[in-house]
Amino acid sequence: MVDTRSGFHEELESLEQSLLAMGGLVSQAVRDSVTALKELNQSLAEQVIERDDQLDDMQVDIENRCLRLIALQQPMAGDLRTIGTVLKMVTDLERMGDHAVDIARTALKLSGETLIKPLIDIPRLGEIAQEMLGIGLRAFVDRDADLAQTLADRDDDVDHLYSQIFRELLVLMIEDPSTIRQATQLLFVAQSLERVADHITNIGEWTIYMVTGERRDLNL
Repeated sequence: MVDTRSGFHEELESLEQSLLAMGGLVSQAVRDSVTALKELNQSLAEQVIERDDQLDDMQVDIENRCLRLIALQQPMAGDLRTIGTVLKMVTDLERMGDHAVDIARTALKLSGETLIKPLIDIPRLGEIAQEMLGIGLRAFVDRDADLAQTLADRDDDVDHLYSQIFRELLVLMIEDPSTIRQATQLLFVAQSLERVADHITNIGEWTIYMVTGERRDLNL
């Protein structure tokens, strides 16, 4: 029994490491997709899209290992919450990767064009999302519910910046209708990054649940 439990916790630790590796790839995808847009870098955008298959494969692998661990080991409540958290988090990470792909595809659509305005706030939105992801993953590893709670304030920062971007692009479209097509694409990018942040608050919520057993809404 001791060996069995030891093996269980080794596999659980391995799952967490796989989750962190996936989180690192997602962070890279978000960063690269925004850079591809800012620089209208077609090659980098294509790399983001190509790497998405790796994220999909990692999601399936982690989910299968979680389900196998539940079936074979019948974990106690605390460990079961941890496995459930991993299952939820891996879904959020995969969806973040999908949003990065959407941004990369927008970069491809706009390649060869001149941007209607210098991109400052959208890259900042991407930076905040990456910072949030780092906080969320660290809170999970450290079992730190208080750190996870701080994601609520960072999500507010994202919402405020998104609203600012929306207003600025709306004014631009009203003043110069020729910008409407590209401005709409940039709005979709900002919306994708705002949704990335929402998925990260989900990670924070699941971490808090894992640690405390309480459900909190960080996206108010």
